[in-house]
Amino acid sequence: MKAIRRFTVRTVVPAQISALTKLATNLRWSWHLPTRTLFESLNPQLWEKSRRNPLAMLAALSREQLQALAQDPDVVSRVAAAESSLDTYLCEPRWYQSLGAEAPACIAYFSPEFGITEVLPQYSGGLGILAGDHLKSASDLGVPLIGVGLLYQAGYFKQSLSRDAWQQESYPLLDPDSLPLTLLREEDGTPALVTLPLPNNRVLHAHIWRADVGRVPLLLLDSNVAANDDAARGVTDRLYGGGGDHRLTQELLLGMGGVKALRTYARLTGTAAPEVFHTNEGHAGFLGIERVRELMDPAITEQPLSWGEALAAGRASTVFTTHTPVPAGIDRFPRSMIEHFFAGALAPGVPVSEILALGAENYDGGDPAVFNMAVMGLRLAQRANGVAKLHGVVSRGMFSGLWPGFEQQDVPIISVTNGVHVPTWVDPQLAALAKERFGAEVLDGPDWSKVYDVSDEEVWALRRRLRSALVDDARARLRSSWKKRGAADAQLAWTDSALDPDVLTIGFARRVPTYKRLTLMLRDPARLKALLLHPEHPIQIIIAGKSHPADDAGKKMIQDLVQFTDDPEVRHRIIFLPNYDIAMARTLFPGCDVWLNNPLRPLEACGTSGMKAAINGSLNLSVMDGWWDEMYDGENGWAIPTANTGAGETERDDIEAAALYELLETQVAPRFYGEVVASAAGAAGASQPHQGALPARWISMIKHTLANLGPAVSADRMVAEYVQRLYQPAAVAGRLARANNYAVTKELAAWTERVRPAWSEVHVEHVDSHGLGDEPQIGESLQVRAHVNLGQLDPNDVHVSVVYGTVDDADDLAQTRSQRLETVQDHGMGRYQFSADLLIDRSGDFGYSVQILPTHGALANPAELGLIRTA
Repeated sequence: MKAIRRFTVRTVVPAQISALTKLATNLRWSWHLPTRTLFESLNPQLWEKSRRNPLAMLAALSREQLQALAQDPDVVSRVAAAESSLDTYLCEPRWYQSLGAEAPACIAYFSPEFGITEVLPQYSGGLGILAGDHLKSASDLGVPLIGVGLLYQAGYFKQSLSRDAWQQESYPLLDPDSLPLTLLREEDGTPALVTLPLPNNRVLHAHIWRADVGRVPLLLLDSNVAANDDAARGVTDRLYGGGGDHRLTQELLLGMGGVKALRTYARLTGTAAPEVFHTNEGHAGFLGIERVRELMDPAITEQPLSWGEALAAGRASTVFTTHTPVPAGIDRFPRSMIEHFFAGALAPGVPVSEILALGAENYDGGDPAVFNMAVMGLRLAQRANGVAKLHGVVSRGMFSGLWPGFEQQDVPIISVTNGVHVPTWVDPQLAALAKERFGAEVLDGPDWSKVYDVSDEEVWALRRRLRSALVDDARARLRSSWKKRGAADAQLAWTDSALDPDVLTIGFARRVPTYKRLTLMLRDPARLKALLLHPEHPIQIIIAGKSHPADDAGKKMIQDLVQFTDDPEVRHRIIFLPNYDIAMARTLFPGCDVWLNNPLRPLEACGTSGMKAAINGSLNLSVMDGWWDEMYDGENGWAIPTANTGAGETERDDIEAAALYELLETQVAPRFYGEVVASAAGAAGASQPHQGALPARWISMIKHTLANLGPAVSADRMVAEYVQRLYQPAAVAGRLARANNYAVTKELAAWTERVRPAWSEVHVEHVDSHGLGDEPQIGESLQVRAHVNLGQLDPNDVHVSVVYGTVDDADDLAQTRSQRLETVQDHGMGRYQFSADLLIDRSGDFGYSVQILPTHGALANPAELGLIRTA
C-alpha cells in the first residue's frame, strides 16, 4: 500500500546541543571543514549513510543517541565552539565592510540554478555551480547579496545507464521540509505568497523558501502550492525540464516573481531593498519588466514614471551576465507567446509593444518571429559582461547586431573571468597542509607561494593519497553502475582492481553537449587503447557527465564512449561514472593528475572545472578556450593545438584528436613517469613505479600551478571584480536615477526620446587636417577639423572624436586611441566645425578617422544607445 501523504518530522535536539540544528541549516557547513568534521565525529557511520547531510543525520539519530551526545561534555563544548564560530562569521566586518557607506547596501542576484551542495540539488552544470560559488564568496567577503531562484520539486535528473549504455533519467521528488530550508511566513504564521496573473484568468501562486548560504540568504520560489491548478503546481517541477509555455512560465516566475519575493522578504525582515539587480544569464530577464511595472504603477509609486523613464531608471542599476558563446544556448520564444502572456494583467500599464521590442532580433541575421531572452537582458541592463576574456570577445561579436556601425571591440560588454570557491573545492588534505605549512585557513586566503617551501616528497605523497581516494570512490561507483545495468555480483570482481593509484590519472567531467566533444578521444580507438595499456607509462581516464534529456546526440556520445569502456581489455583503465554531481566532484577534482578539456574553440564560455582541478594541484590539458586561453603559461599544463578555421568538421576533429594523442604520448605521460631525479629519502607513500625517485619537473609544475593559479581562479577575486567594476558603478547610477524624484532619469528619458529620431540627420560632411610637413615625424601635431551636420541636435548632445592608430593595406585601423575634438564653431543651420590638435605618437603607417556618438552624463558608456556616425 502506498502512502497518500508524505511529510518529514524534524528531530528535537536536546537543549545542550540544540545549536546543531542551527549549524545544519546554515549551508556554511558545506565549505567549512571544522563544522563538517564536527558532524562526522558524532556518528561516522550514520554520517556516511545519510550521504553527509547534517539534517538527515540528525533526523536519523535516536532520542537515546541524542541524549547521550548531550551528556558528553566534549561534544557540548565542541558544539558551542562551532556555534560561536558561525556567529562570529555571520556578524564580523569583512572585506566589503571596508569599502564604506558608498558601497551598495544590498544586491539581488538572480539565477535559474544554484549549485551549493549535493544536499540541495538545484543545479545542472557550470551555470549553477558558478552561481553557488558566487554566493559563497560573497558571504566570505561580506557582500550583502540576496540570491533569487526557483525550488524545483525534482531538481535536475538522476542519471543511470541501460544495459546498452543509453542514458536514462529519473526524477525523485524532493521534500522541502527535509532540506536545509525555511518557509517564509507572514506575521500571522501563514506562508508568504507570490502571485502572478496568467492568461485565461489563471493565477500562479508560489511559496518562498529561504536557504542560508553563510551570510547570504537565498530565496527559492516554489509553485507546488495547493491554491494552484495542476499545471501551475508543476511550473517548478524540474530544472530545464519543459518547453514552450512551461519554460516561459518558469522564467516569468523567476524574474517577475523573484522581484515580488524580494519585496515580500524586505517587508517581513526589514532587510534593505536591493540597490543593484544582477541577472545571471537571460533566464531571469523578466525581472527588468517587473521593476519597470513597479515604477509605472500608480498604486505603488506616488508619481508613476512613463515607459521611457521607468526603463532608464531600471537599466541604471541592472547588471547582465551572459554565459553562452553559442546562439543555440539562448532561450528564444515565439513573439506570439510573449504577446499572449502579457496581453492580460501580468504587467498592467506596460506597453506590450515595448516589451516585444526588448527581445526583438531586429538586426541582420535575426529572426523577427522570436523573442530573445539574452537580447532582452542586454537591453534592460546598463552594464553587461562575459565570463572570460575570450568569451567577452565572442560575446561582443555575437551581440554586435545590437550596436550597428560599431567596431566589435567597442560593443559595451566587458569581461569578468569566472572563479571557483576555494574552500568548497580544495581537498581537506590540501587544506590541512595549507593550515599547517602556510599558517592560514584556506578560507582566509593563504599565501599559496609558500608551496615552494614544501618538499617534493610531501607534494608527491599528497598527490598519491588524493589519487588513491579517487580510485577507491570510483571503484564503488563503477560497481554500482554495472549493477544498475543488470550485472550480477559474480560478474563484478574485476571492479575491485579497476584503476590503479600509481597510474597517471586523467579526468574529463562536464555536461555533454556536442561542442564539448566527449568522444574526441575515440577518434582513433587503437591509439587510445595503446595509451591506456602502454607498458612503461600507461594512462587511465575517469569520465563523467550528463546529457540534456532532449539531446539525443549527446546521449549517443555517452553510449559510444561507454561501449568503448566496456571492452574487457581496457575497462580497468577507462571508466564512465554516471550521475556526475558535487559529491562525485569532491574526490574527482583532487584525485586527477590531469584535467582534460577539448571543446570546439571558442565555444567554451569559461570552463571552471579545470580551475577546481588546478587548486588541488592537477595540471590542465586543454584547448585554448575559456579561462585557459588567458591563464595558460606553459608551466601549469599543456595547450592542445587547434585546426585552421577553414578545416571541415571531420578534418578538424581528426587534427585535434591527433594533437591530443601526441601530447599524451610524447609529453604528458613521459613527464609523469620518466623525468625523475633520485629522492634523498625515498618519501614514504611515494608512487611505487618511481621506486623512490620523484618526477621533479612534474612536481615543479604542481607547485607553480598552486602558487600562480590559486589566487587567479578564486571566486573571491571574481566577486571583488563584480563589486568594483559593476555593482558599485550600478549603485551610483541607480542612486542618481532615483534622486530628486527621478529628475535625472526623466531628463535622460526625454533626451533619449529627442536624440533617437533626430539621429538619422546626423552625419560627417567632411574632414580636413593641416600642420604636418611632407615627412611627418613622431612628436609633430596635426590639426584635425571635422565638419558635421547635427540636424536638430546641438554640440552638447554629441561626442565628436578623432580615432587614430596604425593602418594596414586595406586602410583598417588597429591599436587605436581616440581624442575628443573640443573646439566648436557654429556655422548655422545645424552645421558645426569640431577641431583639435592631434599629437603623432607612433611611427609607421598612421591613419585616423572621425566618429560621432551621443553623450549624456547618465550614460554608462558612449555606445550604450547603439547610435554612431563615422566619417
